Amino acid sequence: MARNMAMLNSRSQGTEKKWVCILLVLVSASAASSQYIVETLPGFPGKLPFKLETGYISVGDVEFFYYFVQSTGNPGADPILLYMNGGPGCSGLNGFLFQLGPLRFNITDYTGGLPSLIYEPDAWTKTANIIFIDAPVGAGFSYATTASAYASTDTLNTEQMQTFLRNWLAEHPSFQTNPVFVGSDSYAGMYTPMVATALLQGNEAGLKPYVHIKGMILSCPHTFTDLETNSKIPFAHRLALISDSLYEALEENCGGDFVDSTNANCTENLAAYDELIELISKQNVLEPDCAFLSPKSKEAFKSAISNQEKHRRSIQEFTKDYLVSLPRPRDLWCKNFDYLLVDIWGNYPSVQDALHVRQGTVSEFFRCNISISYTVDINNVLDYHKNLTSLGMQVLVFSGDHDMVIPHNGIEEWIKWLDLTVDIDWRPWFVDGQVAGYTRKYIDSGYRLTYATLKGSGHSPPEYKRRECYEMFHRWIHYYPL
Repeated sequence: MARNMAMLNSRSQGTEKKWVCILLVLVSASAASSQYIVETLPGFPGKLPFKLETGYISVGDVEFFYYFVQSTGNPGADPILLYMNGGPGCSGLNGFLFQLGPLRFNITDYTGGLPSLIYEPDAWTKTANIIFIDAPVGAGFSYATTASAYASTDTLNTEQMQTFLRNWLAEHPSFQTNPVFVGSDSYAGMYTPMVATALLQGNEAGLKPYVHIKGMILSCPHTFTDLETNSKIPFAHRLALISDSLYEALEENCGGDFVDSTNANCTENLAAYDELIELISKQNVLEPDCAFLSPKSKEAFKSAISNQEKHRRSIQEFTKDYLVSLPRPRDLWCKNFDYLLVDIWGNYPSVQDALHVRQGTVSEFFRCNISISYTVDINNVLDYHKNLTSLGMQVLVFSGDHDMVIPHNGIEEWIKWLDLTVDIDWRPWFVDGQVAGYTRKYIDSGYRLTYATLKGSGHSPPEYKRRECYEMFHRWIHYYPL
């Protein structure tokens, strides 16, 4: 623990100058944009029971596609949440359909063809206006108008996100006085404190519209690469995935540093560790370890959908090719099957027409596009978090206690490093009379951070515990204790 704390202090110093230099991008008042109200969606019966707007916001040579769901509570007063998905390269539809939004796929009854959608009652949009965005460029339906603009980095995407939000608010003047929160999932946890910092600096520099940023919401956030890597071995030991003797050997031979050690015994112990956890699902150690699913042939998939649209023939038999070897939900179940449905749904021309996607801008839709031109240039954003503690931010951080991608113990360690005052110490929190997880609240001169675990949840928590996550968010956003 002491070694990791020293690493946190030393490595966070390296990006201190970047915090000072984070962009102040001028917002173009004439940025091209387009917005459309979507009243129906293929796969959902009848009109949508909420207000959905889709559109593009221009940021330089990039056209960012977004999905805006108005709060069904009090949209004029409820907060705006800019929600960024991880990857990098995952579409905002991932957050919309699997995490926070008011629709989800009917998994149980799917037999092929166009997936059907059903209403999700535990949507965060019951009490918040949410902008789901396809970012970085190349994710979802976002695209660039020049070849060079497809290249992105952590820093550049951060710059573009704060500019996107100002441009979006310029196009939606009725929301310019709403409180704003920046939210993220997984890898996008790197962007969140940087975007918040950029927005605050832009406000100070007089950029318009003024953004009433109040805080951040971080779901299983990627924050510091080395700390997260080092936290996985203690996590595995706590869950009895490795033996006491191997854990003790790892601690002795690696000295708590499982990233940079050159000790031969450490290397041997790490190889034994890798072998033991190789067949464990990192997303949720309690679930089956499943292969990633993809079409047999991208060309065949696009051809089948094209023929179906032209000749109004069902592609049920084609999609059965995907499903023939997949177990039904009542048997063994793989979470990646759920994800496959959004790739099928999002590639229907009728779906893209309903969403008002510009024809010819994206050759193929992916839930998560792993082939985007992206360079990781930040691996530690703790200095951003530390600086924001003096600015009165309101922060919610939550994680699944069975997530091995971003283990909860690593998150708890960097929160401890912030050196905040504990306001309410570790205790259970409840939904429907049952323990939903555990929580601790911190304060520091107007700064308020609530940390919560979701019992039994993996990566990302809302994909496993929608009701519990909604109750957590609803209580927190309205300043109630969990």
